[in-house]
Amino acid sequence: MSELKREFNGVYEGDCLKKVAFPMGGMGAGMICLEGMGAFSHVSLRHKPEVANAPCVFSALKIKGDRGGAKILEGPVADWKVLYPFNSASTGNGNVVAHFGLPRFERASFFARFPFGEVELRDESIPLEVSITGWSPFIERDSKNSSLPVAGVEYRFKNTTSETVEATYSFNAKNIMAFGGEGGDSVRKIENGFLFAQAPDEEHPEREGYFRAQVVDEASVNPAWFRGGWYDSLTMVWKDIESGEAIEHAECDEESPSPGASLFVPISIPPGGEKVVKLMLSWYVPSSDIRVGESCACDSSASNCGETYKPWYAAEFSGIDEVSKYWKDEYDGLKVNSEAFRDSFYASSLPPEVLEAVSANLTILKSPTIMRQSDGRLWCWEGCCDSVGCCAGSCTHVWNYAQALPHLFPDLERTLRETEFNENQNEAGHQNFRAWLPIRPTDHKSHAAADGQLGGIMKLHREWKISGDDEWLREYWSKAKRSVDYCVETWDPDRKGVLEEPHHNTYDIEFWGPDGMCSSFYLGALKAMTLMANALGEDFSEYQSLYEKGRKYVENELFNGDYFIQKIEWKNLKAGNPAEAKVVIGSAYSKEALDILEKEGPKYQYGEGCLSDGVLGAWMAEVCGVGEILDPAMVKSHLLSVHKHNLKTDLSKHPNPQRPTFALGDEGGLLLCSWPHDGELSLPFVYSNEVWTGIEYQVASHLMIMGCVEEGLEIVREARKRYDGRVRNPFNEYECGHWYARAMSSYALIQGMRGGGTVSR
Repeated sequence: MSELKREFNGVYEGDCLKKVAFPMGGMGAGMICLEGMGAFSHVSLRHKPEVANAPCVFSALKIKGDRGGAKILEGPVADWKVLYPFNSASTGNGNVVAHFGLPRFERASFFARFPFGEVELRDESIPLEVSITGWSPFIERDSKNSSLPVAGVEYRFKNTTSETVEATYSFNAKNIMAFGGEGGDSVRKIENGFLFAQAPDEEHPEREGYFRAQVVDEASVNPAWFRGGWYDSLTMVWKDIESGEAIEHAECDEESPSPGASLFVPISIPPGGEKVVKLMLSWYVPSSDIRVGESCACDSSASNCGETYKPWYAAEFSGIDEVSKYWKDEYDGLKVNSEAFRDSFYASSLPPEVLEAVSANLTILKSPTIMRQSDGRLWCWEGCCDSVGCCAGSCTHVWNYAQALPHLFPDLERTLRETEFNENQNEAGHQNFRAWLPIRPTDHKSHAAADGQLGGIMKLHREWKISGDDEWLREYWSKAKRSVDYCVETWDPDRKGVLEEPHHNTYDIEFWGPDGMCSSFYLGALKAMTLMANALGEDFSEYQSLYEKGRKYVENELFNGDYFIQKIEWKNLKAGNPAEAKVVIGSAYSKEALDILEKEGPKYQYGEGCLSDGVLGAWMAEVCGVGEILDPAMVKSHLLSVHKHNLKTDLSKHPNPQRPTFALGDEGGLLLCSWPHDGELSLPFVYSNEVWTGIEYQVASHLMIMGCVEEGLEIVREARKRYDGRVRNPFNEYECGHWYARAMSSYALIQGMRGGGTVSR
């Protein structure tokens, strides 16, 4: 059983510091992580993740006189980094990250109060208490200022001695925008700082990029690092730092640009006094080479055919100078407003494990999972691979779970609905569950996703309830009708009120026959349609009739007395033989699989299993303001069965031939499925043996809504114990990539703890 190493929502220290990396940056604007030791890493400024990017960027402090030497303003290098391939294809030559070898503080600790991350540094040889606060603006319902390509890092030095301390602070960085050796890069001196630039070229316009670092204080600037081979540059930079002098140099000649730059701030701190150095970082990368979708589904003469993604901030600001001026002018006000969000959130009486789970996963909004194109609309990945986005297109069945955006930034969440019902949906009502980028009409060659498309109806209801905008709802009413009518014709052609025909879902497979999970989505969508139709004065009798029939079927035919199941069906469906049907990758039938088909039915079902997502549509209905759709006693029984059978506090004896690293060994977690009454299939649905990011919070919050608070909290605790900083980054819950969107189901814990999921209008 995994041991609790720290208090929830508390300080990270010791081994729990190893993996801490706290994202800073605006929504869809790029990311820099502040690590638990005070280092910078995961520098991802070019519209894609760069998980292994830990460039030579650091702050340092030189105490003058005999009272201490020069040290990087970071704690010790974590042992796992010694053989990690940062910026390199090989770890065997010792040159992992060059500045790892420079002196550091003896001890560090980290404390998160989103959107602020705070590092404390201590060293017996340094006569100062040192702390670092990293942040970027995050202001509820202010999507502009929460989407800026900026980060602030404040270094606070407090003198607890009886003598004045004289020192020099410096910020030092290699040109992180340069494409090494290919030309076009430059380093320029600006007021109290420096500017890195990479000019575009005809073949690669996406390479254009700028990074600006400046301080509020009067600073000396060296934009001309020593040029040479081997380790010359950093060797000379460290000599400058050790000198304690405020180094000032002219810029290098353009033919041979500087490899980096430094800024220096002299500080004098009297006994009992303190000094804060405010480092303001900003960046600007106006274009990319990212385009998702093979071609235009519309006429090839459409204006955006051939275009690539451009970020929102490039349309909002003319260049890096305008961004940095705005950042400098508005810095104090943006910080006050971000502090107001922080103070309000953490003033809550919510249990510490809930506060931690919610706030830690708000960092997803600052990660490269989120993209915001030039017209302001969101387009998102499911998560981030190490160097590219993972699983494109604001995937509807994954983003069903994410509950943070609609409450914090409802204007941005509405853009996801607009894409689903406009560019992603055709006249027949078929929706692509993955959008193209730049956002444009998609083709409709692939199957729809039942949970994603039906979930979109409940989310439409949620957005309407939050906004109170009847005209917005009326604009999408006819499209919502076409969407639901398509779902009825495709998956419930006999009008039974449940999904029978094979229906694609979030497990990347099709369920054959009616099941509690997807049929609960159907019931939720049908009820949402009746509520919206009633408000608009539209006829809803057909949806009401289907809902009533479906609810009766699910409660009478799919509830086994403990939980909801699936009735596997394939011989009497219109889809025909599963072995001949159009299927997704990995679903083809070998000779051995055909034998299983004859005995058990199609591959990848759950049948008599206790599925953690087994009443997922009922949870969606609650958090989207639709309300009850199934017998509450049955729903509660299902959730308690999931808690009883699927929650494990020690997985060391659990066989998982699938993806194990989400939870393994003596760690705990909530399994996707179990078969407590036998009936386990030879090849159950893909991922069934795993512990999946975000499912735990969905179940936990639903339990809370149903009054089972302690059971819900137990699940939350097991999930967050895995993310204590020793093995995994507490601010990066991953599944199909880092910063996985489904983990924002944690926001529903707030709704769960208040006893209900209804959204007030």
